[in-house]
Amino acid sequence: MQGGAGMPDAWQRLWAPHRMSYLDGENRPLPGNDVPCPFCKIIELSDEEALIVFRGKKAYVVMNLYPYNAGHLLICTNRHVADLTDLDEAERNEITALTAHAMLVVRKVSNALGFNIGINQGAVSGAGIAGHIHQHLVPRWAGDANFMPIIGKTKVIPQLLSESRAQLAAAWNQV
Repeated sequence: MQGGAGMPDAWQRLWAPHRMSYLDGENRPLPGNDVPCPFCKIIELSDEEALIVFRGKKAYVVMNLYPYNAGHLLICTNRHVADLTDLDEAERNEITALTAHAMLVVRKVSNALGFNIGINQGAVSGAGIAGHIHQHLVPRWAGDANFMPIIGKTKVIPQLLSESRAQLAAAWNQV
């Protein structure tokens, strides 16, 4: 018998129920909830607790709690601003400089061969935290889009975020 509820079928599944809390709004300010902005909250924590790799004057670099790939970083402004056009020149310049430096650090630490870099501007574009602008830096390697994410719809992250943060922070001033 195939297709009955709870019956075996041809699909292999890797369950990740911890993701449901994020999808339901945990740590994300959404219409109708009173969750504070996590990017504003992060800057009040220690670097280790917040997973901050580096703090600049206008922005900081932090590990993404929900990474697309190992070493996925976010470059966030200190100021709670939603739109790129609302940033001042110094903030825009620092985001760009921190992104470029983070690329050098990630290459040194993990030999990344490429990067996806981008800002999802607004909730309709996919921004999970639309009220606080942040730029994604996603390291890429040859073959990182193997069968797991393509067929299995699962991403394997080989290192704990705290370990990645420690390595990146230690290398930050070495490049």
